[in-house]
Amino acid sequence: MKIEIVPCQISGKISAPPSKSWTHRALILAALAKGKSKIIFPLVSEDTEATLNCLQKIGVKIKKGKNFWEVEGGNFLVPKEPLFCRESGTTLRLMTGVCALVKGRCILTGERALMKRPIEPLISALKKLGVKCSLKKNLVILENNFIGGKTKLKGDVSSQFVSALLLISPLAKKEVEIKLTTPLESKAYALMTIEAQKKFGVRVNYSKDLRKFSVKKQNYRPTKYLVEGDWSSVAPFLAAGAIAGRVGVKNLNLKSLQPDREILNVLKKMEARVIIKNGLVLVEKSELKPLKFNVKDCPDLFPIICVLSALARGKSEISGIERLRLKESNRLEEMSRDLKEMGIKNYFKKNKFFVGRGKPKGGIIETRDHRIAMSFAILGLVAQGKTIIKNAQCVSKSFPEFFEVLNNLMHNKDYRD
Repeated sequence: MKIEIVPCQISGKISAPPSKSWTHRALILAALAKGKSKIIFPLVSEDTEATLNCLQKIGVKIKKGKNFWEVEGGNFLVPKEPLFCRESGTTLRLMTGVCALVKGRCILTGERALMKRPIEPLISALKKLGVKCSLKKNLVILENNFIGGKTKLKGDVSSQFVSALLLISPLAKKEVEIKLTTPLESKAYALMTIEAQKKFGVRVNYSKDLRKFSVKKQNYRPTKYLVEGDWSSVAPFLAAGAIAGRVGVKNLNLKSLQPDREILNVLKKMEARVIIKNGLVLVEKSELKPLKFNVKDCPDLFPIICVLSALARGKSEISGIERLRLKESNRLEEMSRDLKEMGIKNYFKKNKFFVGRGKPKGGIIETRDHRIAMSFAILGLVAQGKTIIKNAQCVSKSFPEFFEVLNNLMHNKDYRD
């Protein structure tokens, strides 16, 4: 699918879609709890459907209703076929953990790009806990023998490894202790997992620096779980308000653990006009100040921060970029290439990414990365000429209605107001 964006002032209100990260966690936890849970306002997207389908293949009963999913968990079956995780890194890593609880052989796979992303540290950690598992070509293979005990894990590759272990640890035969050999990055995602576990009746002990975790044997309780709005998905629209008009967003938890809530601080540091009133976050077009910002704990904001930086009055410096090569794409290379395609100078130096102010011009953006496609659609609003987003359907990974919402704002229509 190809989408064309033309220069346009935008205005209106939107409602944040449900959080992808919270939906994944709620699905997994409901599957681990014996009984029926209800997930209210789950996100329906390519990634969350991947997790849902994998759970169904191991015997979890899931009934879809209007604005809710009813999940009956606690009893797993050996899957008759490999579990296909599509392009979802969260699905692959969290389901690798879940499959350690299935009494039989499980095989997980996914699209080629997904299977190139790191998973070896998780497999190594599971082996130390008694699980028979291996990585062969594009397959993760596990056999149940989840005993528990002590394990070690790198913390600076993906917080999803930690989340995968934490989610299944209460169901081990004995207490689980996890020690990180390197500092944990994207700490907020691990804290989100722990908070979600608490909602399902399980407590996790952890050190202040999130380098050590211990989980005693416990049972999850079924519950009703309301999914909050997604800061990651609305970050492009908040940025759009700052560079191209006036956008209000509702259905956001201002005290959320989601790391991409940091977009508010980014906008404030760039001196964008941000108004928060009566549950609405409103951002208006502003003259932006250049930024120095570390994206180590919120890597998904990197693409949209680059777009904001392209319109700032000076050179911006983005650090904490090391893991961006390991996302849905090599985000460093893709962002650098596509910014240049649209006339924006940028360069790397000592693990820092610099973006200079420019006059963006229309360009052709061809990417399979949902965050990059969304971000360049926003830059297209202020570019000279037409911007074409190829493979625009990739936004279905996290926000299928993204271009519908953008179109409504371009035509001054409130969305779900």
